[in-house]
Amino acid sequence: MPVNLSKTFVVGISATALFDMSESDRVYRQAQSDNPDTAVSVYRAHMLENEDDPLLPGTGYPLVKALLGLNQYASADQPSLVEVVVMSRNSPDTGLRVLSNIRRHQLKISRSAFTGGESVPDYLDAFDVDLFLTTNAEDAQKVIDSRACAAAVLKEPPSGTGGIIPEGQVRIAFDGDAVLFSEESELVYKTQGLQAFHDHEDAHQDEPLEEGPYAHLLRKLSRLQERLPQGVDRSPVRIALITARDSPAEMRVIKTLRHWGVHV
Repeated sequence: MPVNLSKTFVVGISATALFDMSESDRVYRQAQSDNPDTAVSVYRAHMLENEDDPLLPGTGYPLVKALLGLNQYASADQPSLVEVVVMSRNSPDTGLRVLSNIRRHQLKISRSAFTGGESVPDYLDAFDVDLFLTTNAEDAQKVIDSRACAAAVLKEPPSGTGGIIPEGQVRIAFDGDAVLFSEESELVYKTQGLQAFHDHEDAHQDEPLEEGPYAHLLRKLSRLQERLPQGVDRSPVRIALITARDSPAEMRVIKTLRHWGVHV
């Protein structure tokens, strides 16, 4: 029977975001440059030759590990809190190294999609993905344009950032207008200026903002918070809104989030 994932936060992540596959990517690009007709064969030979070698964590590894760690709080008779799907343009044959390293790193990932060269974003609906993580900006843009789910491009964290996120804690920050909320207010600002924007938001502060493209993701994260035993105030899932809105335009945002039943 199909699994009901309506209460589960489903994350799709590209293999190149989960693990550092820069070496194999370099081999493929060099093979493409040398002879496009044989590039796939060269790449396949490289992957088979190295399929027993370990892979280092990629840029998305810490986030995935922290998200999967939340499943320790799931009740035995309820769906898992988080599910992760690894997605790759590799075939299952050339993807064996990825699958082996999932086991080597003891990641509780049971679903994967190896598309054999087909576009990964085309498979997101089939896996009920809420958030797709990738290192490929073109794939992310394709997901955003299709509105299949939310998408984020993962990059190496900047050095010297100071504080370290506590073990097991997940922090996700959102922009507001045209992201969590519709672009209605943003259009007022762009077409009429800052004062008109302030006046408009102050006059409509009791009217909830319309949902933007990432509102569903925020709601799903909020439901995840609710399923955790610590309560939202002490939850290991921390949600933030980073916005340039100042007084008096901030009141509408706060009241909108309250109306949605979301805690940030």
